[in-house]
Amino acid sequence: MAKLKLPPIADNKPVKVAIELPAALHRDLVAYAEILGREAKQPPADPIKLIVPMLERFIATDRGFAKARKESS
Repeated sequence: MAKLKLPPIADNKPVKVAIELPAALHRDLVAYAEILGREAKQPPADPIKLIVPMLERFIATDRGFAKARKESS
């Protein structure tokens, strides 16, 4: 079983996002969504819905950002 950093994606109100992604990144998001769905025994999530929780997780675990934010407060 793969140890992914994201939990299953909750089904919530959709939000329209306009973003241009490199093809390789989009392929990685599709693959991640497929693996995440398999691990959660659910259908694959829309890869676009992975972007927000990935960014939230990245920001929450970025020690340099936390330190800089704390210093600027």
